[in-house]
Amino acid sequence: MVPFAVGGLALFAVAALIVWLADGPDRWLEICVAGFLVGIPGLITMIVHDRGRKRRRQLTHPSFKVTSQL
Repeated sequence: MVPFAVGGLALFAVAALIVWLADGPDRWLEICVAGFLVGIPGLITMIVHDRGRKRRRQLTHPSFKVTSQL
């Protein structure tokens, strides 16, 4: 899920840049910035969740083996 969050953050940043350069409505720029800022805690949450995924999976499924450490 982390790549989707990063992609969403990138899209909001690009949209904000386009709205700003095109001198679009201020409301649109505020929405883009808000989307980017709200996405940051979501990204952090997903990173923390994914960090413990292998450990949780190994506890619930003993046959699961971790083959590499990232």
